[in-house]
Amino acid sequence: MVRRGFLCWVSDVLHMYLWLQQQATPMVAGAAVAAAALAGRYGIIAWHAFKARPSIPRIRRFYEGGFQASMTRREAALILGVRERVVAEKVKEAHRRVMVANHPDAGGSHYLASKINEAKDMMLGKSNNSGSAF
Repeated sequence: MVRRGFLCWVSDVLHMYLWLQQQATPMVAGAAVAAAALAGRYGIIAWHAFKARPSIPRIRRFYEGGFQASMTRREAALILGVRERVVAEKVKEAHRRVMVANHPDAGGSHYLASKINEAKDMMLGKSNNSGSAF
């Protein structure tokens, strides 16, 4: 009798397992469909929010603002596009690059050329805030 009870119990467990397996497949499939629908909804909302945002440039390539009354080392570095602590060779290379783009003979401004030269002198230590000719 104990043996028959054990077999009945095993049979009941097997039937319960099969029933759960049959019921679990549609449940898992339903949950997957619901998750995909929610992910799609979130994606559509995020896309609309992305399209509606104002276009603000994240990286500013140029310094916005005018020149200071007397040239500082920071301003000189900003004009030449180098760091404040840089070797002389890099300063000369940056000066040449910026000057080629803004030379008065190539349509550039005399004022900008004088500021670029003043920035180079400041970075190389040749000037003591003498100011530009303008």
